[in-house]
Formats: sequence, C-alpha cells, structure tokens
Amino acid sequence: MLDANRFVESLSARSHTFFTGVPCSFLTPLIHAVEGLGRSFYVPATSEGEAVAVAAGAWLAGQPAVVLSQNSGLGNMINPLTSLNHPFRIPALLILTWRGEPGIQDEPQHSLMGRITCDQLKLVEVPFGFLPQAPEIIDTCLDDAVLRMRNASFPFALIVRDGTFAQMPRPEPCPRVRSATVIRDLSRHRQSLQRVTILERVLELVPTEAAVIATTGKCGRELYTLADRPQHLYMVGAMGSASGAGLGVALHTTRPVVILDGDGAALMRLGTLATIGAHAPPRLVHIVIDNGVYDSTGGQRTVSGSVDFVGVAAACGYASAVSCDDVRTFGQAFVTVLAEPGPHLLHVRVTPGSIKPLGRPQIPPHEVAQRFSVFLKGELRKEAGF
Repeated sequence: MLDANRFVESLSARSHTFFTGVPCSFLTPLIHAVEGLGRSFYVPATSEGEAVAVAAGAWLAGQPAVVLSQNSGLGNMINPLTSLNHPFRIPALLILTWRGEPGIQDEPQHSLMGRITCDQLKLVEVPFGFLPQAPEIIDTCLDDAVLRMRNASFPFALIVRDGTFAQMPRPEPCPRVRSATVIRDLSRHRQSLQRVTILERVLELVPTEAAVIATTGKCGRELYTLADRPQHLYMVGAMGSASGAGLGVALHTTRPVVILDGDGAALMRLGTLATIGAHAPPRLVHIVIDNGVYDSTGGQRTVSGSVDFVGVAAACGYASAVSCDDVRTFGQAFVTVLAEPGPHLLHVRVTPGSIKPLGRPQIPPHEVAQRFSVFLKGELRKEAGF
C-alpha cells in the first residue's frame, strides 16, 4: 500500500507537479494529497477528454502533466488521445484505476470496461504498466514511465488497483476565487459578417507575444491560409479540445492566450467553460465564432441558435462576456479585453462559408506543436503556483 503524499513527492521530483482529471474512489487518497498542495496544482475537469486537452496545453507550455481518471473515462479520452496527442506527439502520464478488474466483484457498469481496459489501451497504442503497491519500487516504476514518454513523445498509462493508496484525511478545501462577471452586449445590427473577416481582425490586433489556438476544421485552416505564425497552434482534430488546451497553456505562461473556437466545438465541451471560469487565468481570451453550422462537414446546423454563450460564460465565472455582430465592435471589444484581467469571452455571429481557395496546414502537426512550444518558452514560463 502506498502513501499518497510520498507518491506525489516522487512525481514532483520528476517535474510532474500539475494534475488534472475526474475522480475515482480508488484515487481518493491521491486526489486529497494533490489538493493539499493548493488549487494551482490540480484542475478538476468536467470530463476525462477535457483533462487530456488541459494536460496537452500544460505540456506545450513546458509543464509535464498527470491525468487522473477511472478506466470508464478512457472512452471519453479516446478522441483527444488519437487526434491530439498522437498527431502532435504530446506526452502525458495517465493514472487510470481498474474498476471491473476480472475476478474482482464490482458494480455492473464496470464489467465490460474492466475486461477491455488493457485491450483499449493497446488499440490506441498507449503503452501501460501496473502501479506497484510496494513503495520500494515506485521510483523505478516512475523512472521507466518518464523515460518511455520522453522516448515516444506519447502518453503512458499506469493502471491502479483498488487499495493501492492508503487512506488519508481530506485537506481543508482551498478557497474558491470567483471573478466579478460583467456582461456586455455590443450588438447594434446584424451584418453578413464572415469568419475570415474576424480572423483578419484578430491577426491585425493580436499582440506578437500572444499564443493563438485555433479549433479544428475551417477556422484553423482559414487562419493558416491568412497567415502562418509560430504563435499559432492549429488543432487538426480533437474537436472541442481547443478551449481545454488553451486553459492548460494559460495556466503555465505569462503570455496572453487567445482561443479561436467555433459554436459546434464549444458546445461539444461546454463544461470546459466552467473549468476556465473556476481557475480564472487572467490573460485568456476565448473567442466563439458562431456560424450556426458544422461548416467543415457540409453545413449541418448546430443548436447554437438557442444557446446564450454570453450567459453561459457569465454563469461560469468569466470576468466578462461580450456579444457583438459587426467587425468594428468586435475589434473594440478585443482590444479592451486584452488589456483587462480575464478570462473573457467574445461571442460573434457570422455567416456560414469560408474563403476560396482554402488551404490546409502543410506543416506536420508535431512540428507545429514543437514550434509553438518553443515560442511559448521564449520567456520564463509560470511555475506551479499561478
């Protein structure tokens, strides 16, 4: 049986001081140990896939990350593992519990995943091992995991059985820091505004030191077509994960971080707005470009017409949320929020469609990630304690 505090110390000695994830009862002592370090070391995610994206953003900013999850959450991780971590070659240490382990009585909902957990990891080419319960071999286990992640530039999973960690008292809860939310509606009249016009305005106004993360599909493709810069990260997959990755970056850099999101992508991981609001990175600007359709797959409609993104951001604790329907008010709002403590959300409605010809990033994703990471490290990153 392991002492959770000592296990966290062993991880910290290997530079793994940032944790995110979704709880499991098997991990309760470990999560208590992490929470005891302070809220800046642990980001409770609203889904396991979100946690993988947050961890990816942290790694891009120079901070190795640990993702905590029950094995049932592995299904939620599959998309970012295969379409974010794999193409971009981003490692993360996954600590997965083994609910429904064959031969051990558990709840019926864990039966199938318990049988196929190892096969699932093999299927998505995530190497794994079993976390030993003997304290004397933990260092060897972690050294092996870190080495394999470094050599493969890909996640490694440690599977945790019930009873691995000794129980420990729950720490005093960290005080919740909430921003004072201001809702501003700058809409005056509806125009036939196009996404490319908004992206052009962003390129004109965004500071050279800012990190820009563009969601998958035509948003990232248009941004690349307009201008390719080291400060850009083009998400070529992992729909909905741009906001989580942006949060992970923003928590580990002093640079401004601009997320270019779409309505369909934002809706897919709407819970990430709550995570952003709870942790309130002060230099994060979240732009939701809302055309009401899934433009990249043929223009099928989303449900954004009945969603108040500004109201959602306000309820989640963003410092401000702004709605605007023309390029002039968008530009004014963008300049304003860049100068004010955030996080901020800008919601702008546009018409469907994209520029022609529409290019695709010609740089391999792992090279985009490396270039972006080098850009972020151009100044001293934030240490844990943000």
